[in-house]
Amino acid sequence: MTGSSQVPREEGIDNSLSLLREGYMYIPNRRHSFVTEVFETRLLGQKAICMGGEEAVEVFYDNEKFIRNGAAPKRVQKTLFGEKGVQTLDGEAHTHRKKMFMSLMTPEKLEELKSITTKQWAYAAEKWEHKEEIILYEESKQIMCRIACQWAGIPLEEREVLERANQLGNLFESPISVGPEYWKVRHSRKKVEKWIEEMIVQVREGTMKCSEESALYTISMHRDLEGKLLDIEIAAVELVNILRPIVAIAIFINFTALAIHHNPKESEKLKNSDDRYAHMFVQEIRRYYPFFPLVAARVKKEFTWKDYTFEEGTLTLLDLYGTNHDAELWDDVDTFNPERFADWKGSPFSFVPQGGGDYMMGHRCAGEFVTIEVMKVSLDYLANRLSYQIPSQDLSYSLVSMPSMPHSKVILKNVKRL
Repeated sequence: MTGSSQVPREEGIDNSLSLLREGYMYIPNRRHSFVTEVFETRLLGQKAICMGGEEAVEVFYDNEKFIRNGAAPKRVQKTLFGEKGVQTLDGEAHTHRKKMFMSLMTPEKLEELKSITTKQWAYAAEKWEHKEEIILYEESKQIMCRIACQWAGIPLEEREVLERANQLGNLFESPISVGPEYWKVRHSRKKVEKWIEEMIVQVREGTMKCSEESALYTISMHRDLEGKLLDIEIAAVELVNILRPIVAIAIFINFTALAIHHNPKESEKLKNSDDRYAHMFVQEIRRYYPFFPLVAARVKKEFTWKDYTFEEGTLTLLDLYGTNHDAELWDDVDTFNPERFADWKGSPFSFVPQGGGDYMMGHRCAGEFVTIEVMKVSLDYLANRLSYQIPSQDLSYSLVSMPSMPHSKVILKNVKRL
């Protein structure tokens, strides 16, 4: 006998349309109305458990309780994640593959990333001085694409930048689209993966030279637990798992400009502060603004939590946005306040813009280090190294659209270097 009756259950044959209508607020709205950390519903034609809050995050990232295999819908694998990538693995296979990604996050590699990011922002700023106005989001995608490819060791001609930036952007801009938009995203993934597959073949054959420290070489030559090279298609998916998240930082860059614009007192502190305050400012952007709404897993084996029995195989969704705005965890959740991170202890379960838990053994995003370093350089440019005007425009953003970004994509006029 299960304990399902112990927690609230949302009525309805299938509530997938409610999830699409409410977006980031679907789980928080029900957690609030039911006054609970966990509730049951039906999504995608099946029973689903939704949960949020620090305790829920800790349970969700317990590898003895949940698995990722079979959690993400096939449509999302064919658009956002790619098929058979690290996000779909569990156990030793996941740990082994994750170590490959973490090997790229050394202090030396992150310093290289910061240097590349600084140079690419300088290059972009010089071009912007010759334009009356720019759309920051579209420009940021191109900056991030250049950064991602250079850091990963992937050759990218200037004439290719716009095409590749848009293809990679399509993967996260419309991951749950339908109809023609869905097929556009599928087409973009096929084009990107084919582009990367050709390079992997060349690296393995020795006809393309690249640094052995690069992501291109590391992933091309990575061997699985049986000592075999990854299938070319899977290796390509994993390289795209380096490129796509870096290009997606363009969303955070839009919100960085918004944070500077809407919080002048906090932004002024960036002019005379050290790296510590910039770090806090970036962390608050990642907490305050929407990015990933939720993550999915399936119950590995039956267990009970909060008097509720989680049955083996049940789809489970973890509320990321709601956890970052949980009044039980954060004071004045609707106030942008970088100082909240001054004495923050770094819990892996309370601050989860890109997932939670342990980096090495769990499913927390390895690229979080990359995101923070790229955002700090980008923040420095937008706050300290450029002058610009923000004309009248629609800077509002929706908590229904996933992912969300300012409706105007932030138009800047008369950009000048300081």
